[in-house]
Amino acid sequence: MSHLAKIRVSDYMSNKLISLPKDTDVLKAINIMLINRIPNAPVVDEQGNLIGMFSEKDAMKVVLEAAYNQGMAGQVHEFMNKQADIIDADASIVEAAEKLVNSSVRCFPVYQDNELVGVISRSDVLRALEAIR
Repeated sequence: MSHLAKIRVSDYMSNKLISLPKDTDVLKAINIMLINRIPNAPVVDEQGNLIGMFSEKDAMKVVLEAAYNQGMAGQVHEFMNKQADIIDADASIVEAAEKLVNSSVRCFPVYQDNELVGVISRSDVLRALEAIR
């Protein structure tokens, strides 16, 4: 068994979880992402349930909206990706790599015991690879 297969998502995920309430203004959301240097953030409803992901790619829609319609207003739920794929904290880093290779998103929300506990990104997976060499 490869050393990578023994590494869990929870070992390398970012647990500095910055989630956005669904009614967050898109410009504020973009500012939060830039300040925290994160490529995307989970979007949650009033109960804290994951309802989507807001990414840099989604933010590009805001740029286009501003350019073509002279408006930059809106809330994250209007621009987010509603198809948020998740991964379990106990999954192997190899499973995370497989999911990331087969997806256009740069990271996945991580769940443990039905609770959102972090985010695993492409760079997190690469850090795991770097750690075993």
